[in-house]
Amino acid sequence: MNELRVYIPATVAMLRELNADGELAAITGTAFALTPALRESYATGGEEELEYVAMLDAAKASLRLLGAELTTDPDVPMRRAVIAADVDGVELRPDLDHSVVKLSGPVPLKVIASVHLDTEEAAVAVRAAVAAVDAADMGDPDAEFVLGDAEDHELAWYAPQELPFLLELL
Repeated sequence: MNELRVYIPATVAMLRELNADGELAAITGTAFALTPALRESYATGGEEELEYVAMLDAAKASLRLLGAELTTDPDVPMRRAVIAADVDGVELRPDLDHSVVKLSGPVPLKVIASVHLDTEEAAVAVRAAVAAVDAADMGDPDAEFVLGDAEDHELAWYAPQELPFLLELL
C-alpha cells in the first residue's frame, strides 16, 4: 500500500519516548486510518470527516493504553494522545475493525504530521472513560454516555516540533 496517513494511539509516556528516541513503535503495530473498509461503512462523509473518524478510533484506543499504564502507575496523566503520521508499508486489518491497520515498524519523528493531546480540562472525563471503555464496547448505555463525555473534549493539535515544549509544560 502507498503512503497513508495513520493515527497512532498513544499516551504521554509514549510521547516522552518519541521525544527521547526520535521514533515511536506503536503497541502491537496497531494504528488507524481512512481505509477502504471505513469509507464503505459510511454512506456519506468526505475525506476530512472520515479521517476524523479514524482519529477518534485512535483516541478511543488510547483509553485502553491509559488503562494498562494505570495498573503500574496511579499517577499516569489522564490525557488521550494520538500521533498522525504519513507512512508506507501499512497492512489493512478489516478483520479487526474498519479503520484498523498494522504498521510495518517504528515511526520516525520525521514522518509525523501532528500530535494531538487532551487538555488538562479533560482529565476527569478521560479517567472515567478509561474505566468504562470496555463496557461501552459491549453496549452498556451508561458506559457509552461516560465515553461520550470524554469524546466531547476535542484533542488539541500540536506540530511535531512543539513536542519538547509541550512535554515540558505537562
